[in-house]
Amino acid sequence: MTLPFEPVLFGYEINVHLVLEYLAFFMGYRYYIFLRKRTTDSIVTINRLSIILGAAIGAFLGSRIVGFLEHPVVISDLKSFLHLFKTKTIMGGLFGGLLGVEIAKKIIGEKESSGDLFTFPIILGIFIGRIGCFLSGTNEFTYGKATTFFLGMNLGDNIKRHPITLYELFFLVLLFILLKKIQSKKLKNGLLFQYFMIAYFAFRFCIEFIKPNHFFVAGLSSIQILCLICLLYYHKTILNLFVKNAS
Repeated sequence: MTLPFEPVLFGYEINVHLVLEYLAFFMGYRYYIFLRKRTTDSIVTINRLSIILGAAIGAFLGSRIVGFLEHPVVISDLKSFLHLFKTKTIMGGLFGGLLGVEIAKKIIGEKESSGDLFTFPIILGIFIGRIGCFLSGTNEFTYGKATTFFLGMNLGDNIKRHPITLYELFFLVLLFILLKKIQSKKLKNGLLFQYFMIAYFAFRFCIEFIKPNHFFVAGLSSIQILCLICLLYYHKTILNLFVKNAS
């Protein structure tokens, strides 16, 4: 199989990335429903729906805004404006979704932590979506820098590059297993999701160094700056982790 993988069915070229992106949303949601039926949810259904709506709006706006900042263009006409809505990134979606949830909870007066139930469905969704990114090769800006490293692959431009999406898929499997083990220790409500966000954003901060970014602020890409903001947002949890491990 060569990359990008662009199968043709009945004379029509299939956008594998788009298909897997929709599948990621569907499977993530079905997994969430599956987990919620088997969990005693302390948040009433109407509030949970409000939280999901807040997450969806926040994720939509966040993914587009950060995606634009990753590849900034001058908005001079309708076409360049519409490009803003086509460009998106999972990192902006995650952090935007987080802010959307917090705003929604403030509005409805919900005090309970709500993220734990979303943790594993989000990991599943990202995993499926990243398969689509990998199959898209260099058609999607999820490839790495040119390299002589033995894992380097031709992703469609006849240059051996770091297959960043494969690195991420491997990381997500390990993170899923680790969080499942941690979950059995009966953590304080909300900590599981916080651990996921800390681990994933720390990983993405590191992996950005082998990505061929072109736009930098203070030597960091837009994604890396967002990662630092997220880690700062969870600084208390990170400090508690170090204090807990030290004791």
